[in-house]
Amino acid sequence: MKEKLWNGNYWKVMIANFTLFFAFYLLTPLLPLYLSEQFHATKDVIGIVLSGYTVMALLSRPFSGYLVDTFNRKRVLMWCFFLFFIFFAGYLAASTLLLFTIVRTLHGIPFGSVTVANSTMAIDVLPSSRRNEGIGYYGLSNNLAMAIAPSIGLILYHETHNFQLLFWLALIIAGLGLCVDATVKDRRDEGMRERRNENSSTAKGNLAPSSSRSLVPTPSLDRFFLLKGWMLAVNMIFFGFCFGVLSNYLAIFCKEVMGRTGGTGIYFALLSVGLIASRLQGSKGLREGKLARNAAEGVVLSSLGYTLFVAMPNDFGYYVSALLIGLGNGHMWPAFQNMIINVAEHSQRGTANSTILVSWDVGMGLGVLLGGVVAENVGYTAAFWMTAAAQVTGAILFYAKTRYDFEKKRLR
Repeated sequence: MKEKLWNGNYWKVMIANFTLFFAFYLLTPLLPLYLSEQFHATKDVIGIVLSGYTVMALLSRPFSGYLVDTFNRKRVLMWCFFLFFIFFAGYLAASTLLLFTIVRTLHGIPFGSVTVANSTMAIDVLPSSRRNEGIGYYGLSNNLAMAIAPSIGLILYHETHNFQLLFWLALIIAGLGLCVDATVKDRRDEGMRERRNENSSTAKGNLAPSSSRSLVPTPSLDRFFLLKGWMLAVNMIFFGFCFGVLSNYLAIFCKEVMGRTGGTGIYFALLSVGLIASRLQGSKGLREGKLARNAAEGVVLSSLGYTLFVAMPNDFGYYVSALLIGLGNGHMWPAFQNMIINVAEHSQRGTANSTILVSWDVGMGLGVLLGGVVAENVGYTAAFWMTAAAQVTGAILFYAKTRYDFEKKRLR
């Protein structure tokens, strides 16, 4: 009999994840404008202020994986989500550019941590027979938030011109997510408590209690980075690199190369449609365990999308590329996440999650850096041809090496 996928705890972590990313994306397109209007920050200063968030999120994720695998997972999740929630109040209180920079930079730590903790909790509350499929659906909450939150934030700003209202709204929405996650019951932590009680009873009756094993594993590199998943991580860096260039330089490429001053919102809306559609369509393959096949389809579709974008700089290439990249990433992301979880032990799920997220972040960061350097010295067309080449290289690497490495190391 097929186990139930949409159980109460799974719904809760999905809703909490939606609120987490909604609060994040609600402010993302408006913060450059806020810094410019409120503090009269220049473009380079705005870039420095906002980049600190990403850097701290990247640095926090390996430690977050270790924490959720080592200590009470529910407790770690609650602390991370609480800190993510309360930092929104810091935006309301920051009266100078320096204070805002400190708050924004430090806010990246709980964001990086809670994304790891909540996604790992989602894995724990899923029935084992539906885990691959469930992880694919879990990402829909991210995609829905990304599709609607920026538009809502921009509409509210244009109607009210009140940044304080938007900060309050983000704070309230994050607080709702915290409350929802607080009601989740984690079967893993209940099992750990039972084993702890059994070990305690055994130790009391043992003539040599010092021989009892510690429940906390000794820290090692494999507790912060999943060494068995290094090939998947390297491959994901290529794909993160491409999205880093696209998401940061899309608008300026359209303006300088295509002569287009609008349509960026429609582009990302179409990309989100592709993401959502592919996650729904790809759920059957995930349910059947065809992870490598789903990933293979995704990397090909994304390669077509990035190549079409730069090779055909007109309306057709522009909008079709958005759908192709969305469809490709929607297939690729849950497949890669499932693949790295499938090479990890049960006690390393948090580490596996943080590893794939860190590799994506590293790729994104390199994309922003190198994309800007190439665009400055050669031009935006060259930067996007570099992006297409990186995507195709990642696809070749997947077909030639990564999928075979995964099948060799796969545990279940």
